[in-house]
Amino acid sequence: MPDILLEPVGLGAAESTLYVHVLSTPRCTTAQLAESVGMTPARMRPCLRRLVESGLVTRLAGSPARYTAAPPQVAVEALAEARRQQLEQLRTRVTALAAALPGARPGDSGDLVELVEGQAQMRHRVEQMQLGAQREMRVVDCPPYFDSPIANPIEFQLLRRGVSCRVIYDSSGLDDKQRMAFTMACIAAGEEARTLPSVKLKMLIADRHSAMIPMDPGPNPPTAAIFVRASPLLTALATCFDLLWERATPLGATVASGELLDQRDRELLAMLASGMKDSSIVRALGITQRTVTRRVGHILTVLDAQTRFQAGIQAARRGWL
Repeated sequence: MPDILLEPVGLGAAESTLYVHVLSTPRCTTAQLAESVGMTPARMRPCLRRLVESGLVTRLAGSPARYTAAPPQVAVEALAEARRQQLEQLRTRVTALAAALPGARPGDSGDLVELVEGQAQMRHRVEQMQLGAQREMRVVDCPPYFDSPIANPIEFQLLRRGVSCRVIYDSSGLDDKQRMAFTMACIAAGEEARTLPSVKLKMLIADRHSAMIPMDPGPNPPTAAIFVRASPLLTALATCFDLLWERATPLGATVASGELLDQRDRELLAMLASGMKDSSIVRALGITQRTVTRRVGHILTVLDAQTRFQAGIQAARRGWL
């Protein structure tokens, strides 16, 4: 598309429009170009100058000044290579800058584990871990939370740029209706989510380079955490996550036929399979106990099961979980 053609090499829509026009109608004068693209000469000249400086357009000898475009395959390839070299230089400088920051270089074995104190510092470190992830985030999530248990817009950014997000939820943390809705939104965006009836452990692992776990997994929000860099301890934490993941029950069950179970029934089925009690389901879905009983009866009928346990087995066999 002409309006964004040259954006990857640092030029805007106006330059893109001008370049395409010069390509199609070479030897245009400045006045002809301005009239053709609907710009005033004053506005067009800086754009034309940038194209000339970039090597995409050449001013021909003579008067009045006329312009012709360089072959796009050659000119754009040269610009792309120059941009690649600039980005490589930037990457080198950023790496050197990061290495110079306090605590950035793991000098001895003591630097492999760091104590992070204060909720503000913990939040900052978690955000940096998420933003720095390139392949995968692995999370074990359970109460208590800092203040807002549902706000994490960074995860949607990660999912949009292709970072895998796997989260294990403590089922008690899904009692809250808002949190359950947010979790389902994350699943719809691409998060892989599972749940365990009781997993009193909070953990965050970014790729294979860092992890963070709170110091005190008690009933109150943590005030300190251990930050772990690449080491055998990090490998052990990753192995712990993988073992919990194998035991956990998938959330966001999908059903082969949407006509059999609606979205609320699928949510209920996932909760039943995770071991949540009726009282927790009532709070999470914001429905009455009578509605839970009625929907459970419908699920049992659809799955031809006599008990909830049988329903879980049938759902698993059919690939609904």
